Amino acid sequence: MIRFFLAAILLLSLQSLSAQDIYFTRTGQIDFHAGTSVEDVDAVNNEVTSMVNIKTGDVVFNVLIKSFHFKRALMEEHFNENYLESSKIPKSTFNGKITNLSAINFSKEGNYTATVEGDFTLHGVARKITLPATVTISKEGIRGVSHYSIKPQDYDIAIPSLVADKIAKEISITIDCRYEPRK
Repeated sequence: MIRFFLAAILLLSLQSLSAQDIYFTRTGQIDFHAGTSVEDVDAVNNEVTSMVNIKTGDVVFNVLIKSFHFKRALMEEHFNENYLESSKIPKSTFNGKITNLSAINFSKEGNYTATVEGDFTLHGVARKITLPATVTISKEGIRGVSHYSIKPQDYDIAIPSLVADKIAKEISITIDCRYEPRK
């Protein structure tokens, strides 16, 4: 009976250790700029779900397309109905890894440069991408920030010729997530 009790305590302590390896957010932010000198086309999504495992380097994002908000309602409607077709393809995902995990000391406050590689799926099209990121370790938790760009045609997003001069050929994207230990 004592062995069973000790085994149960050991199992519970191992589970709590592994939970401390996982950091999570439901309030990450992704914003993008797709405008030109003709028109501002900017959107923000503050409901990004993401997880980072600091032992394995696994990084996962789940983004609801309808959670992107624009300054003008008509832009948001066109974005959801015509370009990203969010009723048919409601989310975007990223599944990847920090490839230089050993360069980040998660137990020491500071800024670290990370490289994240993985599969980014947008508009139903999956592509392997490599992202630069800055990882900040502080007593508040972990913050990850990345800036990169994509081309709409790489994800089968058709831009009608009528508005082609209003939408950038490359979309600038910024990710900013503040992670806390999963409880």
